Amino acid sequence: MKKLNISAAIIALGIFLTGCGSTSDKASGGKVEAENEVKKIIVGTGTQFPNICFLDDKGRLTGYDVELVREIDKRLPDYEFEFKTMEFSNLLLSLETKKIDLIAHQMEVNEERKEKFLFNNEPYNVFPLNVVVHQDNQDIKSVKDLAGKKVIVGATSNSAVLIEKYNKENGGKINIVYSGQGSDDTKTQLKTGRADATISTPFAVDFLNDAADAQQKVVGPALSNSKVFFLLQKGDTELRDKVDGALKEIKKDGTLTELSTKWLGADYTVAN
Repeated sequence: MKKLNISAAIIALGIFLTGCGSTSDKASGGKVEAENEVKKIIVGTGTQFPNICFLDDKGRLTGYDVELVREIDKRLPDYEFEFKTMEFSNLLLSLETKKIDLIAHQMEVNEERKEKFLFNNEPYNVFPLNVVVHQDNQDIKSVKDLAGKKVIVGATSNSAVLIEKYNKENGGKINIVYSGQGSDDTKTQLKTGRADATISTPFAVDFLNDAADAQQKVVGPALSNSKVFFLLQKGDTELRDKVDGALKEIKKDGTLTELSTKWLGADYTVAN
């Protein structure tokens, strides 16, 4: 009887240990699942950049940079990219204070940005900047004709950095002013003659002329054809490498060229 009781105890202990092992496996499995959870990436972008990041007639966020991020999202199953829209002037501060993880807004490299942030290594298009005037303006034919003129640009934008640098190096004769919130201010000031010129891209001009009868035209050669990148928090090399890997695939299979042609009107990826 005693022997039987010992055997029964051994069997019961075996069942208990088996059950514990099963519970441990589930806990371990749960841990693995937790470690493999999708990581959310908050992408800062705008709504006022024609063809790049803007709201369509249905109020949907779209454009070249937006759709490119969505394509990257498809190819990185371990990440989920979520957009957070704001004024362009708030993007850098939001990245610096870690309210967002990445900026998608045609960011060019400059020394100030390099000191504070991390650029990815794989450019995704070139960004041509030209002098833009009202279609009836016959006085301004290139940047050399801007002396004594009022040029309106967005604060902290690529356009502002470029024209400020040019002005500093050429006697400071250009009257640079900064637009109010959104692109309508620049468009209105040019159309009404309150500003003489702005610095913009050919594809933005085409969009505004078609969508809002902006009556603008590009004059003179491009002032710059800088490559553009995504901007990340300093030290976030893991995300940078993942984004670069996806971008290389998107370039290789022709998707980037398709996006550029659709949104920008030409293949602006050729110089990459």
